[in-house]
Amino acid sequence: MARLDLRKKLEILADAAKYDASCASSGAGKRNSVGGKGIGSTEGMGICHAYTPDGRCVSLLKILLTNFCIYDCAYCINRVSSNVPRARFSVQEVVDLTLNFYKRNYIEGLFLSSGIVQSGDYTMEELVRVARMLREEHDFRGYIHLKLIPEADPDLVAQAGLYADRLSANIELPRDEALARLAPQKDAGVIKKAMGQVRQRVEAARPAKKDRKRPPRFAPGGQSTQLIVGADGAPDGEILERSASLYGGYGLRRVYYSAFSPIPDSSAQLPLSKPPLIREHRLYQADWLMRFYGFSAPEIASATPDGMLDLAVDPKLGWALANRASFPVDVNVAERETLLRVPGLGVRSVDRILKVRRYRTLRLEDIQRLTRSLDKIRPFITTLDWTPGGLTDAADLKARVIKAREPEQLRLF
Repeated sequence: MARLDLRKKLEILADAAKYDASCASSGAGKRNSVGGKGIGSTEGMGICHAYTPDGRCVSLLKILLTNFCIYDCAYCINRVSSNVPRARFSVQEVVDLTLNFYKRNYIEGLFLSSGIVQSGDYTMEELVRVARMLREEHDFRGYIHLKLIPEADPDLVAQAGLYADRLSANIELPRDEALARLAPQKDAGVIKKAMGQVRQRVEAARPAKKDRKRPPRFAPGGQSTQLIVGADGAPDGEILERSASLYGGYGLRRVYYSAFSPIPDSSAQLPLSKPPLIREHRLYQADWLMRFYGFSAPEIASATPDGMLDLAVDPKLGWALANRASFPVDVNVAERETLLRVPGLGVRSVDRILKVRRYRTLRLEDIQRLTRSLDKIRPFITTLDWTPGGLTDAADLKARVIKAREPEQLRLF
């Protein structure tokens, strides 16, 4: 094989890494090089842009160690039978790239994954070597996210968590039978076992109040995973139920959703076209409802008869339209959990409402000041001076809300 220069390797392996969506940097412990010690920081403002819960943008060098792979997963562009350009970084090259990019203010951290070469143990050992060199030899204090090789030795997984801020092992497909059919060399049970090991170590690393000595740091950003949407025919309701089980069973920080993208020379078992990107967006919105708004996966899926999210409206509005008997809600007396189910009311808006109503009875104009848009909220609430009447049960309510939210072209004259 012709010897590739570093620039060409970077072009190939950065492009190959774009299919993995689980690269956010939220949850990492704060570290910096103030005082002249070490290199890097997990703080600040900015390759790959990830966003923390407080809105900060973090730029990550997102690459594969190699896109060679001994596995033949039907949905993967880097599968062994795929006819794509191949490249491989050495451990030292990844370390040098990370440090040089950081010093030029291009990045604030590293997201490193890899195809499987030789064996799971060998590949995981190479990933760990990169993180260990950055941390121990160069005192790198920026963010590091390592992709786990589930079948690797548990000791290697334990080492990875000592150097990385976050770990992730992709469950990939919502249905276990689909994973067995499309990725026969992967085992859903092995992936779940690795995720369980990470959860146990993360929990063991949390110091109890009575502990005088803090346990060794282990993946303070927790773990995440990715589900491919539209490759195996699973409806949205089934995808959300799988996500809920992953959150509950393995303490994941995030489940990421990646719309299936057709690849060259793909298997006949895969769909010919990709799902609409809005479907991926609706799944993220539904995921948010489960994590922060108290919704269950069956509740969200029950809004439509086929278990697919309505692409025309967000999942909370879809649920409200299907459960109109729960509305309207009196914003002056309703509990927080009830207010969170009102379309258009976010967590911050609800907290503002609860705070203000301690001192005064809310009117419609107050709600308008406390929220971003009143058009979606109005049919589902009552205030001191407002009752929606028959609007809540109107047959064309969905069309009205959609029309009210359509952008209007501004006119010069």
